[in-house]
Amino acid sequence: MLKQVGASDWAGAMHLDVKDLRNFYYRSALGRAAQKAVRDQLLLLWPDTAGQTVAGFGFAVPLLRPYLADSRRLVGLMPAPQGVMAWPAGLPNVSVLCEETAWPIETGHIDRLVVMHGLETSERPSDLLVEAYRALGPGGRAIFVVPHRSGLWSRSDRTPFGYGRPYSTGQLETQLRAHGFSPERHRTTLYQPPSNKRFWRKTGAMWEGLGNIVSPVLAGGVLMVEASKRVHAPNGPRLRETVRRPLGVLSPKPEQAPT
Repeated sequence: MLKQVGASDWAGAMHLDVKDLRNFYYRSALGRAAQKAVRDQLLLLWPDTAGQTVAGFGFAVPLLRPYLADSRRLVGLMPAPQGVMAWPAGLPNVSVLCEETAWPIETGHIDRLVVMHGLETSERPSDLLVEAYRALGPGGRAIFVVPHRSGLWSRSDRTPFGYGRPYSTGQLETQLRAHGFSPERHRTTLYQPPSNKRFWRKTGAMWEGLGNIVSPVLAGGVLMVEASKRVHAPNGPRLRETVRRPLGVLSPKPEQAPT
């Protein structure tokens, strides 16, 4: 069982300890399989981030290594209740400890954002989405990776996806729309059972391939929703006043008096 850190206003929403997350994703066969399955789906959605600023919040760094080489900048934001670890191994550190709702990022600076083990465990999910919206630039995109309510992984506390609040697609998309995001695409993954038994580890790739084919029937353990930052055109009183006063150059010319 993984260790939780902190408390919450609703049952089950607690941050996991960064040491447990590291051990799961980098030191267990099940965690490495989960990392690969989710990262493969992320790469299908975002095959290239060349020249862009990419950020991950929560514990998203296992998904971000493919973007290190070509991104203009990459940063791993890790919330204080969870703790922080240096990442990536063997390269200059790009991870930073931050408050859940006060990121050390300039407004509108992020082009691509990945949130994993951040939203479902947050004590203030609404404020977290406000901060994510602030940090994204106009037209920026975010992918939220959360436990799928209908999947097996949200029912097991042997993995990080067994903690916090699981979501259905409708629940997550509704929450995102309420905070200015426009849901674009969604994926499910982790069709293999959350088990360390040898049979399931050896057949994990087969289950992922099968799940991607029959996903409407077989529920994946993880839900991924891509959303863009919706920017509204200004519609205040100044704009309406301007429209009511068309430019003079567009007005009909007065008739000239005969000479």
